[in-house]
Amino acid sequence: MVLPTTHARLGEILYLHGSTGSSPMLAASPSGLPVCVTVTLVDGLVLARAALHHSLMYRSVVVHGTARLVDDRQEKLRALDALLDHVAPGRAADCRPPNARELAATAVLAVDLVEVSAKVRGGGPVDDDEDIALPHWAGVVPLTLTGGDAVPVDDLDPAVGLPPYLVSYRRG
Repeated sequence: MVLPTTHARLGEILYLHGSTGSSPMLAASPSGLPVCVTVTLVDGLVLARAALHHSLMYRSVVVHGTARLVDDRQEKLRALDALLDHVAPGRAADCRPPNARELAATAVLAVDLVEVSAKVRGGGPVDDDEDIALPHWAGVVPLTLTGGDAVPVDDLDPAVGLPPYLVSYRRG
């Protein structure tokens, strides 16, 4: 089952966010839910002279473990703050915290980071020696995900300025 979700790490625990109406979130029992969490960031296209040697530059992490539903209110609030700050550092302190109804409608799963695998593929193409003289372009096309200028909602009070953490928002 695939569940796209936001995530954040606090110490050696990975937190996942979702709706209490979501099937995977509902499947997490007190004994836990076996999960495999994968996160991949694609950093570039690797173009080789031969079709076989095309690849991607990427960073990938796979976590295997047992997810538990977070039911402790304080842990849940810490996890939700971490999730907000993972999206935009400083955001948790700059918005209204969830009320009781919103907290009840939000599920948070916690996975202890015990079985984790990371893989990074960087660098250019690895062409066969006999292909190096071929007249085909080879190299890397870097890919980035960058934030644009923040756009306020139409009904924002003009006195509310752009928070410092959004002035030069960048993910790294």
